[in-house]
Amino acid sequence: MGLGGISLWQLLIILVIVVLIFGTKKLTSMGADLGGAVKGFRKAMGDADKDEDAAQIDKPDAEFSERSNAEDSSETNQNS
Repeated sequence: MGLGGISLWQLLIILVIVVLIFGTKKLTSMGADLGGAVKGFRKAMGDADKDEDAAQIDKPDAEFSERSNAEDSSETNQNS
């Protein structure tokens, strides 16, 4: 059993028919074009990840307001 119920023999027959229709030169150029497209896509995804990481580094983890210790202690006394 092969891919999705297609046997190895059926895949070979399909490959032979495709080669007869398009020829080996056309298939080679189509394969090169597809490989270049995948390579470009991977490079673009890598660049996007680097940009995202750089933006994350510049951004602080959390934002805290500046308060003095006197304000903190008076606030705790009021809540008690």
